[in-house]
Amino acid sequence: MIRSLSVRSEILPLRTPFRISRGVRTAAQVVTVALTQDGVTGRGEAVPYPRYGENAESAMLAIEAVRSGVEQGVGRQELLDLMPAGAARNAVDCGLWDLEMRLAGSDVAAALGLDAPFQPIVTAMTVGLDTPDRMATAAAALADAPLVKVKVDRSDPAGQLMAVRRAAPKPRMIVDPNESWTIAEVRDLQGLMTELRIDLLEQPLPADADCELGGFLSAIPIAADESIHVAADLDRLPDGYAVVNIKLDKTGGLTAALDLADAARARGFGVMTGCMICSSLSIAPAWAMAMQSDFADLDGPLWLAEDRAGGVRGANGYLAPPQSGFWGGL
Repeated sequence: MIRSLSVRSEILPLRTPFRISRGVRTAAQVVTVALTQDGVTGRGEAVPYPRYGENAESAMLAIEAVRSGVEQGVGRQELLDLMPAGAARNAVDCGLWDLEMRLAGSDVAAALGLDAPFQPIVTAMTVGLDTPDRMATAAAALADAPLVKVKVDRSDPAGQLMAVRRAAPKPRMIVDPNESWTIAEVRDLQGLMTELRIDLLEQPLPADADCELGGFLSAIPIAADESIHVAADLDRLPDGYAVVNIKLDKTGGLTAALDLADAARARGFGVMTGCMICSSLSIAPAWAMAMQSDFADLDGPLWLAEDRAGGVRGANGYLAPPQSGFWGGL
């Protein structure tokens, strides 16, 4: 077997700033891998995340460290032992999936036993963190979308949420404080979130403090995001969580993400498929999970000034899959 690997970093400008409780972003930095064998190329993309001690340089170094093994034929299962979970492994794993499907003349949907090719999905449309008035303006543009996700912090969560709900009274709603709340704020905002018909509260507490959710009976289902990366983390989750947010950049690829999804469902957790701000090359591998998830939050490419050709298409909260042949085989 003769296989070659190439890796590069790309800066993808956003069409508008993206604000969460940890800061503001105006561009996404991604790392892409291309694996070529017998004249066929598979691609993978990842978003190194500083929250997890990653950046583009560290991800590329991690990929270079396994170049020899990957070029000599390491497969997806072997990769799980060769690299730790994270963005670097995600790029390589997704590249291997794409290459494998193309060499086999198949596609990921068929390989996973799905009854049909990838279908359109409902995705959460994100209202970024801002003043209540500006968040209301952003929410008004999404008033007819089926699902919105609202980024909040500790400054004025009640005002932020009320402003968004007034501007968008119909959509289902996810609230995401990105680890910025305390258990007291989770408790104190229960009544308001119930009144505003919030469907899901995502990672309100810092991951290293979420033990405080143990025994807490929330009126709003709570999702683990930063607290859950791979299947083994399920053993450490406090009982306050009802849903797990699976992101390929955390699990280290689709292979480990599928394992986490199966393990989570077996334990009775709901499943959410999420993403970083990224291109469609990151979103395509998550599609199979998103089709079977309780919530999908895959609007990352819609924040870009320009996505990759042939990528996903979004309109009013509905996301159509990439064009045939974009990623994952046929």
